[in-house]
Amino acid sequence: MMDGGLRDNDISKIVDLDRAHIWHHLVQHKPFETGEPRVIVEGKGMRVWDQKGKEHLDAVSGGVWTVNVGYGRESIANAVRDQLIKLNYFAGAAGSVPGALFAERLLGKMPGLSRVYYCNSGSEANEKAFKMVRQIAHKRYGGKKYKILYRDRDYHGTTIGALSAGGQDERNAQYGPFAPGFVRVPHCLEYRAQWDLSGEAYGKRAADAIEEVILAEGPETVGALCLEPVTAGGGVITPPPGYWERVQEICTKYDILLHIDEVVCGVGRTGVWFGYQNYGVKPDLVTMAKGVASGYAAIACLVTTEEVFDMFKDDASDPMNYFRDISTFGGCTAGPAAALENMRIIEDENLLQNTLNMGERMVDNLNALSEKHEVIGQVRGAGLFCGAELVSDRKTKDPVDEKLVQAVVADCMAQGVVIGATNRSLPRLNNTLCFSPALIATSDDIDHITDAVDQALTRVFAS
Repeated sequence: MMDGGLRDNDISKIVDLDRAHIWHHLVQHKPFETGEPRVIVEGKGMRVWDQKGKEHLDAVSGGVWTVNVGYGRESIANAVRDQLIKLNYFAGAAGSVPGALFAERLLGKMPGLSRVYYCNSGSEANEKAFKMVRQIAHKRYGGKKYKILYRDRDYHGTTIGALSAGGQDERNAQYGPFAPGFVRVPHCLEYRAQWDLSGEAYGKRAADAIEEVILAEGPETVGALCLEPVTAGGGVITPPPGYWERVQEICTKYDILLHIDEVVCGVGRTGVWFGYQNYGVKPDLVTMAKGVASGYAAIACLVTTEEVFDMFKDDASDPMNYFRDISTFGGCTAGPAAALENMRIIEDENLLQNTLNMGERMVDNLNALSEKHEVIGQVRGAGLFCGAELVSDRKTKDPVDEKLVQAVVADCMAQGVVIGATNRSLPRLNNTLCFSPALIATSDDIDHITDAVDQALTRVFAS
């Protein structure tokens, strides 16, 4: 572990190489012409150290909800090493030992689902699901039932196909034209209510709005509905009561496949194995990535029911009657090897319960801050997946200027605490602070995070 001093002889060379050659995610690079990019050098537990030796408490699990069991897990690294020596890769047309073992382990947490398709990213997993829906439409419905519904404010990835199902207009901007056949349905954020209702009545109405879109498009043309269980980058939106029950009814009524995107919520983030399990729904397709191996290896999974699987082998004499797809790095064995050990850690260290306990503490702390800082309009969360929406006026709910949101993030960073915020997602509504600390977080960690937010809000909104 770093203690303020760097063990590498000359980290400045690394910084120079990064500045000269690396194209970073979600970053405007002009400032690097005069300043330094941040280089993260080491991580242990909940903490990371940058090139200057500065310690940071990571409240966003690697920046994007990924490092669920924390940094420096030797047992995962050893499992990956041992597997790579034995067999590092073979294309997914054949099987592997860790692939079979992890599939069994994973499906044991997902009653009603029975098949795992391995790939390498959340975007890719969602693309695979979209392809399955389209192929089923051709096989079963003469190509008519091809439309895929997606929700305003939801996000499903960065490929053109995934952006076609993207409910975040700023993230989509300048990347069209998009693939046809993707249709948006309204969001379910009661705080930004679209109907004069509340609670369960609002939840049912938000779901009914999906049915209205289905009827307008024609149920015979709609093949799937793709939703996040909790909207992530679109503002950490927990669904209102009654919403998911009604969504399930609608999908059943119109023979529409329910595709749940668990890329963020999956593998413990909300305090249960998968976010949809908070709401009692039965999906047909589930996609996951980020927390599956906590970032120790690249892995994503598309999980389906046996009914979906059977649709691709009902006529073996037809050379086109199977899922004609490949994910090159879905054949890597490091992913499932890491995922097996990641799941063992979550179980053996009782991290699901810890997530519920610490999530409750974080929400309580943020609600306490809202009594002190009027700029906090609403606190939302499920497990260690929390958000605080910042507004300039609680009555009108006008969002604060995005520069002020980013100033809060920057102030926390200066304090040595890494938090997140909605970023280039929604016009005028990139105003939610985002928190997703590792599932190993302690009470002291949670208090440290919210204390930093308290200080940042005090300084940024001093008047």
